[in-house]
Amino acid sequence: MSAAAPTPVARTSQWGLLIAASALLMLTMGARQTTGLFVAPIHRDTGIGIAAISFALAVGQFVWGAVQPVFGALADQRGPLPVLLFGGVLLALGLGLTPLLPSEWGLILTLGVLAAAGAGAGSFSVLIGATAHRLAPEQRSFASGLINAGGSLGQFLFAPLVQFVIGAAGWAMAMTALAMLSLLTLPLAWPLRRKQPLPRASAEPPLPDGGLRAQLRVALRDRSYGCLHLGFFTCGVHIAFLITHLPGEIALCGLPASVSAVSIALIGLFNVAGSLVAGKLGERFRMKWLLFAMYASRAVLIALYLMAPPTPATFYLFAAALGFTWLATVPPTAGLIGKLFGPRYLGTLFGLTLLSHQIGGFFGAWLGGVALETFGDYTWMWYADMALAAAAALINLPIRESRPTTAAAVGGN
Repeated sequence: MSAAAPTPVARTSQWGLLIAASALLMLTMGARQTTGLFVAPIHRDTGIGIAAISFALAVGQFVWGAVQPVFGALADQRGPLPVLLFGGVLLALGLGLTPLLPSEWGLILTLGVLAAAGAGAGSFSVLIGATAHRLAPEQRSFASGLINAGGSLGQFLFAPLVQFVIGAAGWAMAMTALAMLSLLTLPLAWPLRRKQPLPRASAEPPLPDGGLRAQLRVALRDRSYGCLHLGFFTCGVHIAFLITHLPGEIALCGLPASVSAVSIALIGLFNVAGSLVAGKLGERFRMKWLLFAMYASRAVLIALYLMAPPTPATFYLFAAALGFTWLATVPPTAGLIGKLFGPRYLGTLFGLTLLSHQIGGFFGAWLGGVALETFGDYTWMWYADMALAAAAALINLPIRESRPTTAAAVGGN
């Protein structure tokens, strides 16, 4: 059966839903993706070692991923509103308590567990899963890109503001300000309070009998789903290493902290465009080829960076080029899962791939700190990062994917 064409009122409601989800992700990702700016100030003011701080942030990488399938499943079955409200409070609590517990174990509890879990409750799996239920299949790829762009916009806006507050008032005040801003997620959760699913298009896979458990059994036996997990794992190593240790790499080159803030902001800004482009291209091209191209480009960019002189212009160009694919992998990954298994349990199934991503993220954040304390620089991590990006590109090639179905075809025109 064909999906009914949405009325003007329905389209307005869908745009309101997407804007709310995008703004909510802007806040949670803006707070989460700027934690690398706090590493040096916390180390300087508290004496906690770089490796210890990196480990706390690595725990946060893992926890953020570990809670995604849990919160995704809760949102799939009970609705997203209670999950989003709980996450907003938890995020604010974790950030607000960080200056009050300036120790290795305190950082693990606040940034590693509380704040990371709160950000995970208001992240991709819940937001994309919640919106997919109200959109026709041909709209979901672009919608995922739009939501993802909100997270990147948060990184762009928050990075210079956080660096400014750190410089003007100290890292503790900056962390407190992030805690207060995170409370804005609570009113933004309200538009996502109900599910209003559209009729399923004939091209969508039917749901298996038995509900979530049956769907999980089908997915975990699927080779394509396994490839998405492996690719996302390597992506996690790459992303977490850079977001945590790019400021440290810039400092090693003798450049000021402002270069770090601008570089992180540029990653977010260019990923806004990358996310929207990836979401739109997913409607026209096979998404596995988009993933292949994005991962392969990262390996090339790292190689070019290692050959370039360590100047502000190098970092700005590297950040801008890298930012175009930064989290633009999310729309095609979520889109492929929706293609393979339908939207009913998308929050859970995509949440599991995010868990794999963040297991990689744990190693990327932690091993970056270990490499710095062991070798005095990040050279070996850059080589490993480049190899893993190339591996991620190749891992996506065996994925089975039908040709994209155009909106006209789905609508029966």
